[in-house]
Amino acid sequence: MAACCYRAWSSQVKQQVNRLWRRSFTGSSHIETPLIFSDTFSKHLGADVFLKLDLLQPSGSFKLRGIGLTVKEAAAAGAKCIVSSSGGNAGLAAAFAARDFKLPCTVVLPTTTPESVQQHLAFYGADVMVYGSVWDEADRKAREVVEERQGAYVHPFDQESTWRGHATMVEELQRQLPSPPDAIVTCVGGGGLLMGILKGVEAAGWPSRVIACETVGANCLAKSLEAQEVVTLPQISSIAKSLGALRPSEAVFERCIRMDRALFRSAVFSDSQAVAACLRLADDHRLLVEPACGAAIAAVTETSEALQGMRSVVVQLCGGAVINRSQLAQWAVDFGLE
Repeated sequence: MAACCYRAWSSQVKQQVNRLWRRSFTGSSHIETPLIFSDTFSKHLGADVFLKLDLLQPSGSFKLRGIGLTVKEAAAAGAKCIVSSSGGNAGLAAAFAARDFKLPCTVVLPTTTPESVQQHLAFYGADVMVYGSVWDEADRKAREVVEERQGAYVHPFDQESTWRGHATMVEELQRQLPSPPDAIVTCVGGGGLLMGILKGVEAAGWPSRVIACETVGANCLAKSLEAQEVVTLPQISSIAKSLGALRPSEAVFERCIRMDRALFRSAVFSDSQAVAACLRLADDHRLLVEPACGAAIAAVTETSEALQGMRSVVVQLCGGAVINRSQLAQWAVDFGLE
């Protein structure tokens, strides 16, 4: 009797989960992610710290929000295939979303992309092409492939539809928080997530400060803001390869350079600080993220000046798709963080 009741209950639960899953994918590929309160980070910072768990997106990162929407709109416009370029997360999101909308997908990767990412892309059914030593070179090749195959080009970060998709993170925060946070902390590479958050905050009418975090050696936005013009880095020397754009989006730079310091700050951390933050998150919350995400966490663990006076802080945990335990353990050894 008990076994029969359990099977009936289990069947009901599965049906409910399946309905929720289908509903989340009828609109776009991303899901609403949890927002959790961090006791340990809050105690360390002396403020309420909340973690937005976008590492739980089906593709492994926030990228599925914006790229999922871009792929959806491309499919609606009659696209026959999807072509993207990425050092990891954007390509995974493009491949996942393309599969969701039953479109073939080609992803062009630089040679620095981990083998594990290539395997994930193949698992999602993507055609993987390796070209160039940095993302910029891979992206130029992707644009050639688009012309050859007459596909829809999906930029990893510099596309209006992608920004609109990323802004859904703030829409979710509006439902999950009783009031606007004093600050939202995010990492920044080319600037797609940052632009989405800025647009989302503006649409919500929030007075929240947005803090954009980078690592030394991948800090193209900070260098550009300092120079007051878009700067192209000679190379990406940081281990945070997911931040690996040599230059920020022109649109993101123009928006940030005009913003009041009360509403926007840039912060840069070392690779060691980013890895230490990843380790702290793993120890305190049993969550595994990559150093790009660690840059945002470091704003809390290193008690960034940009967070002084803040009473409530949301940290965007952008992703963990291109990291594993052995990599993080090796970096801990390399930086003497054991």
